[in-house]
Formats: sequence, structure tokens, C-alpha cells
Amino acid sequence: MIRPFPIFIIILILNLSLLHATSSAADPVHAVVESSLATSFSQIRQFAFDQDQTTFFASATNPGTLDHFTLILEKPVALKSIEVITGRPDGTDPLEGGSLEVSADSRTFESVEKFRPGGVARIELMSRSVQAIRIKPDSLANHPLVIREIILEAVEAVAPFRYPVEFSINVTDAPEMKEWAEKVARLCEKWYPRLNEELRSDHFRPASQISITLSTSYKGVAEASGNRIKGSVSFFKDHPEDLGAMIHETCHVIQRYRGRGNPGWLVEGIADHVRFFVYEPGKAGPVNPRRAHYNGSYRTTATFLDYVSQKYDKQLVLKLNQRLREGKYNQTVWKELTGKTVEELDAEWLASLTK
Repeated sequence: MIRPFPIFIIILILNLSLLHATSSAADPVHAVVESSLATSFSQIRQFAFDQDQTTFFASATNPGTLDHFTLILEKPVALKSIEVITGRPDGTDPLEGGSLEVSADSRTFESVEKFRPGGVARIELMSRSVQAIRIKPDSLANHPLVIREIILEAVEAVAPFRYPVEFSINVTDAPEMKEWAEKVARLCEKWYPRLNEELRSDHFRPASQISITLSTSYKGVAEASGNRIKGSVSFFKDHPEDLGAMIHETCHVIQRYRGRGNPGWLVEGIADHVRFFVYEPGKAGPVNPRRAHYNGSYRTTATFLDYVSQKYDKQLVLKLNQRLREGKYNQTVWKELTGKTVEELDAEWLASLTK
């Protein structure tokens, strides 16, 4: 079992949604959230940026004057206005008397507005260049910091954050790996929206809290159970560059297959397909056609899936994922989706490797 986490300051990566944008950009603007405050149970930080005012961030403790909640954009953005709504949906715990600050470089901040009675701050910025937005209490509060929504009106548009998540880390066994673990958490948070798009299905809601624990006693590489990921201290000390292994395990958290009887080779193959053909394309490596088969699992199955996807159905993995998630997978699905049995597809794939 994974122990409770002693680390409370968590860096989050998210896609911010900018409302009423007057133009669009080719690439979305990403941001990080830094806070000195721990999250209260499931009220994660990213809920403050999900365009849903029924969700909210809440701190585990009451904030003081040294505490903050800071949004840092990956680059300065021309903002026309900022509105921050604090307090719970029922109107309790608003921030009154706090300050809304902005920064052009994420280092030097200027107070631009105070939170009014009711816990709302709004400021017109006339397309001012802003890279960071900070919320700070002006005095010791008698309730948690609660941020219901930050609404930005900007010249540049970014994609809404559709999959709020908070990764926490536990490096009790190896404190010296804290920096590496935080790097992994930030990476997985940044890729979480894309991974969910690759593994989406109707009415499925992915986990919003995921833990990463590094263990000295664990002898494998990494594994996932529920919304918990465990990694080997010795392995990642020797292979700190193998960040894709944690992307693979994050895929397992997202897969969340409930049905029994799902073939392990396909479960692992789908996770590796997302890893090697979405996250780090070109790194799957060669497959030996004299030894490989579709059910070889991991990279082998991932390569097979890519071949079938490219030739027969670009959404094959998405459809297989949904069948597995619903507990409705069986061998006949290959014939249904491609017109051929999996054995016929296997023979065709292996023949293509020898050409």
C-alpha cells in the first residue's frame, strides 16, 4: 500500500481556457500552477480553471499573508481582462480583502485589484502583456482559500482544460529523487489531456488525482493500480531518461478497465501504442518478424496495432479501448472492425516486415 504523501506543494501543468478570444493561435498556451497551500481532499487546483463553476480549488489549511495561488503562462499573453471568483458554489468562504496581482515576467508582481465583498475581483487590462496571475490573502483568513474560477479574456486563444488532474509525489524512500519525481509529475500532467483524448470513450470520467510513489523495495520498473503509480528507485536512478515508462503507467490509470478477461497483451499493447506512437514516436524500435506475433504484448503489440490502424481504421485503438473498458472485448472484434481475423492480420503484418 502507498503511504500518505508528505509533500504538499505540487506543481501542476494544465491547458488554460481563454474565453472570448479575438483570434486563434496554432498552438495552445499552457500554464503551471504553483501554490504554497496543500489541496483539501479532492478539491484540486486545476478545478479553478475548468470552466465549471460547480467545481473549485480548496486549500487544506487556512491561508496566511505569505501564501499564494499563482498561475504562470508559458509565455506572456495579451490579456484584456481577468475575473477571479472565489468561494464555494453556495457562497461560503469567499476571499475578501485579498489581492489580485499580475506579472509580465512571472518574477515581479504588481497588485492590480482587490477582492470585493462577495469574493470577486475583476480588472480590465487593455491587452496588457501578462505571464503570471497571483492571488494573495491580505490577512490571516479564518477559512480555507477557495477559488471557484479564473476567467481570462485574451487576444490569444488556448484550448480549455478538459481533464483536470493533480499528480502528487511520495519520495520518502529516496528524498534525493524529489527533483526527478516532480519533473515526471509535471510531464504526466502536461500530457494528461492528450493521453485522455487517445483513450476517450463516451461517459467516461478519468481520475482527477494520481499519486506517484518511488519505492526502494519494489523490484520491477513501474506499475499502476487504481490511481496509484509505483516506480522503482533503483531502476529510475539508473535510467532517469526513461520518462516514457511513467507515461505508460499513466495510460493504465486512464484505461481503468473493469471487465474481467481482458487480454493482458492488448492492455499493455494499447498503453505502449500511446507511448511509442503518440508520446515518443519513432522509439518503439524494430520488430523481429521471425519471433514476433500480435500478442507479444508491450512494444510488439503496439507496433502491430499501429500497422492495423494505419491500414484499416485510424480509430482502431480508440474502439478497442472502449470495448475493453466496457468489458465487451472478444476476438470477433477484429473481423468486425477490419474484415479480417486477428490471425490473418498478424500474418499480413509479419509479411510486411520482411519486405
